[in-house]
Amino acid sequence: MGLGLGFELLKTEGAARRGRLTTAHGAVETPAFMPVGTVGTVKGMLPGSVRETGAQILLGNTYHLMLRPTAERVAQFGGLHRFMNWNGPILTDSGGFQVMSLSDLRTLDEDGVTFKSHLDGRRHRLTPERSMRIQHLLDSNVTMCLDECTPFPATHEVAEKSMRLSMRWARRSRDAFVERPGYGLFGIVQGGVYPDLRAESVEALTGIGFDGYAVGGLAVGEGQQMMFDVLDFTTPLMPADRPRYLMGVGRPSDLIGAVRRGIDMFDCVMPTRSGRTGQAFVRRGVLNMRNARHAHDTRPLDEECRCPACRDYTRGYLHHLFRAGEMLGPMLLTWHNLTYYQDLMAELRRAIEEGCFERRAAELEAGLALGDLPAVPDPLAGPVAAPPVPEESSSVPVDL
Repeated sequence: MGLGLGFELLKTEGAARRGRLTTAHGAVETPAFMPVGTVGTVKGMLPGSVRETGAQILLGNTYHLMLRPTAERVAQFGGLHRFMNWNGPILTDSGGFQVMSLSDLRTLDEDGVTFKSHLDGRRHRLTPERSMRIQHLLDSNVTMCLDECTPFPATHEVAEKSMRLSMRWARRSRDAFVERPGYGLFGIVQGGVYPDLRAESVEALTGIGFDGYAVGGLAVGEGQQMMFDVLDFTTPLMPADRPRYLMGVGRPSDLIGAVRRGIDMFDCVMPTRSGRTGQAFVRRGVLNMRNARHAHDTRPLDEECRCPACRDYTRGYLHHLFRAGEMLGPMLLTWHNLTYYQDLMAELRRAIEEGCFERRAAELEAGLALGDLPAVPDPLAGPVAAPPVPEESSSVPVDL
């Protein structure tokens, strides 16, 4: 098929790739991380603030938007870009993962899936054709095929049946997709943790032909090493001239390891969800800002970070905001986490360009393993008394 999206592979080092995806709403430098704007907003962030973090492309969700406010309503406003005031590229998840997670509220058959809304219990029908229509109404630059996200663990027989259903749905998604310049459709590789099924899935999808290829069915409980093992035998089979997207991943170490294995695009709720719950990602790992050790700390979260949380506020103030239940705390920490993720991706892009990816990746991984800096003494804690001396001792306790 004609390439609706442009993709240029600019540089490689081993399996790591530096590329550029071109859409009708602008270019995306890869490797890239997509903040999740499930219902048309990145929680706690203005679109301009998201852009300041370095984000180039956002993810929206078909399932949530079809229920509220409906794709037809979004189309009335001119599409999701205008609706949410984001003028950059948008990728939309097909809704398959969310529907499949509603195990007690849905019925699956060859044609599609019938499910009950988690909002009001009303019944809805989602087929490959309907998913394509919804994403078209949303004006998504990157549309995802409807698939069944294979659960983990799953037997070979279960994974095979699920994967082949997804491949039939991929064919129907491709047939229903409306081609336009700067817009494209990604197929999703399934097959659980089984090399033969992943290989069969890649072959089926490349036979159909897509603008890009995603690896689905990972980060669902299999653990990091098994995820890396699946990527080790899957990504070499995927077309080198198309972008590769690992869905729903992940932690900073996941991103580094997946880029090392040839992945170009990522999304995950982790930086925003963690920001709302008091977790900050920094170059030395993860901080819990509710921890009392931060109450008197006048240092920034990360001295190398350019975000407002690090530039303008102390750890002690951020700790106070979370203990007081103030909304500014989650807002600032979300901004910080998104900035950290974007800075990480920029460092990986630069390292590939300069031919030093493996060295820089190893340095970043070593930094994450260090853990936080030692706690600083609390100046208001007062003197600490020495342990009491036994009666038989003639020593005199001394205040420290």
